[in-house]
Amino acid sequence: MQQSFHERDIDDDTYPYLRYVTGVTCNRDSATVTIGVVTTSRSGPLHGVRVVELVGIGPGPFAGMLLADLGADVIRIDRPGGAGLVVPTAQDVLSRGRPSVALNLKDSRAVEVVLDLVEQADILIEGFRPGVTERLGIGPEACHARNPQLVYGRITGWGQDGPLSQTAGHDVNYISVAGALDPIGRAGGPPQIPLNLLGDFAGGSMYLVTGVLAALTHARTTGEGQVVDAAITDGAAHLLAMQLSMQAAGLWTTERGTNLLDTGAPYYDVYETSDGRWMSVGALEPRFYEVLVSVLGLEDPPDRNDLAQWPELRKVLAETFASKTQSEWAELFDGTDACVAPVIPMHEAAQHPHNAARGTYVDEGGVTQPAPAPRFSGTPTTLTTPPAKPGANTAEALAAWGITDVDQLLADGVAIQAD
Repeated sequence: MQQSFHERDIDDDTYPYLRYVTGVTCNRDSATVTIGVVTTSRSGPLHGVRVVELVGIGPGPFAGMLLADLGADVIRIDRPGGAGLVVPTAQDVLSRGRPSVALNLKDSRAVEVVLDLVEQADILIEGFRPGVTERLGIGPEACHARNPQLVYGRITGWGQDGPLSQTAGHDVNYISVAGALDPIGRAGGPPQIPLNLLGDFAGGSMYLVTGVLAALTHARTTGEGQVVDAAITDGAAHLLAMQLSMQAAGLWTTERGTNLLDTGAPYYDVYETSDGRWMSVGALEPRFYEVLVSVLGLEDPPDRNDLAQWPELRKVLAETFASKTQSEWAELFDGTDACVAPVIPMHEAAQHPHNAARGTYVDEGGVTQPAPAPRFSGTPTTLTTPPAKPGANTAEALAAWGITDVDQLLADGVAIQAD
């Protein structure tokens, strides 16, 4: 749910985000990647790539975090006072790994600073409503005049054009129009919102990062920069490729909760345990289903291949899982190929033995957060700097990027150094 990005101009309030869960410690120590200590030295496959990030919220910062996690040198351009989020700086994981510069972009001198940064950058990413950066003087045309090889990445909900391009919206709206929300949910019930993971981050941030890196490869080969238009609606629609192919083949119905992968099949669902927790079951293949039946101790279950018997099979599975606690079932299924796993609450995930062994989560400054992903054997990634308060690094970051009149910019209020 980034904005300006698709619905807000530069002065608008931004969508409040919930606070992150903190308090679980987990350090990484693997053969291919070492993470667990915040360092100032940068490594990773994108080492040497320079990125200017015009800060919004949600998908844009997540994309900036991804690029920084992968080793890019990202400089954040914040509005004075920040974006108005409720997440305190110390817990704002999406802002990790890059310094923050606060600029008053309504001052022409601040615009010139951005253009000076663009001259040195490989990539710029922004998430304002279409036309905002053009009005500020830092749109694609102005930036490419200073750096023709620049990759100009834009993330919005609706895209840079189309009937809805200037309309406000959030993740739930974008995946609705893309066709991605309607199929999610149980039979007879309403569509179920999958957090803002499907639209904002999967259909948005991931496609922006994929797009700008693909365009960077092209720019380094040809010397030609370009604009990357990453619309969340486009990305969410693209994620439907498998379901659309199944639908075209007559293997997917339009009624939610009746298909193989949408809780329609009783052997692809979640079941409550005796302690009020849950187990996930994904025993799609016959050989895995046989293991499921064996561990559950079912002697003559209803035929899984007969759709008419699915309701009875679901009842049998529900009654069986309700007979033991989650930990008891987890122990019974541990090491088997039944495709069964405990449903772990988000605040407990770091403590799961598998996640702990791989260092999937790390604890930095008392904040539990995901470690950089994926992993690289030759160019390991590391966490660099913790989240920075908007404007915390203005003077040093601008100087590091070769801006020479920093003191005057600060004195005139064009640039702001946070306390």
